[in-house]
Amino acid sequence: MKKTLLLSGLLISTLLFGLILFAPAKLGHFIYDNATDLEANLYGFESHTIDIGEMNIYLYQNILSERESILMLHGYSADKDVWPRFARHFNEQYNVIIPDMAGHGETGYNKNWDYSAPAQVERLIKLLDKLNIQKVHIVGNSMGGFISAHFAKMYPQRILSATFIDPYGVNTPQPSKMEKLLTQGKNAFIVNSRAEFDNFYAMTMAAPPWFPDFIFDAVTETYVSRQDELAGIFSYIHQLNMLDNSLNEINVPSLLFWGELDQILDVSGAQVWQKGIEGIKVKVWPNVGHMPMLEIPQQTAMAFQAFLSELP
Repeated sequence: MKKTLLLSGLLISTLLFGLILFAPAKLGHFIYDNATDLEANLYGFESHTIDIGEMNIYLYQNILSERESILMLHGYSADKDVWPRFARHFNEQYNVIIPDMAGHGETGYNKNWDYSAPAQVERLIKLLDKLNIQKVHIVGNSMGGFISAHFAKMYPQRILSATFIDPYGVNTPQPSKMEKLLTQGKNAFIVNSRAEFDNFYAMTMAAPPWFPDFIFDAVTETYVSRQDELAGIFSYIHQLNMLDNSLNEINVPSLLFWGELDQILDVSGAQVWQKGIEGIKVKVWPNVGHMPMLEIPQQTAMAFQAFLSELP
């Protein structure tokens, strides 16, 4: 038995060494895909698949019970793996549901699907119905914040509270770096090379986590291979169903987080949301970029928990 284990270990080590030398991107895909699931599992979240008819939605969730529920929505081009380090702080007190929305992650992309915010909301309602969850605290980052706002407008009876983290959906008084690039015909999310991915990644967070090069090679490959898909999804959300003139229709307890150094969506947008939603609480994080829940997960979670604790 010891000899078998030793040989197995040598075989795996040789395989990994060979991948590092000759196929680092493949190793990056393997490690990234498995490490993110493993980390989520360590925090108490399991991978599930829910058939909502139109598609199978892949998600992380903890063991559902008679508790209040939190639904966490990722941004454009991201997936459910941006949430577990934030979500871990709510695992024992709440049901936590973290889906890969249509067009993203394991749920996948289909050119015939509608990727508009209202269509994504309808899918989330079907998901919650399947899980027998009637009301949620909804939390969304970027595109996820945009969808959360539409959810709050369309189904206020299904909402306990709404939290928007650097949300898309309004025209910001000051243009962000990404918006300036868009006026030049360049979508920073559509990358053709590692150099372009590195520039994009630097825009997403003020202090992004470090990963070895072969991980970035793998993620770059994914972004390059998804150019057409991401462009298709972008066409459904960019400047469509915007919220500038309808934020006052959101009448649920609301919280807004924004990273002061956000290069994707300028922090000046916070004043638009604050003026539009009556009673919204606002927290701007200094020295933080577009994804506070990933850059400073513990601090963001504590502020969110304080908000939840004050709800009637």
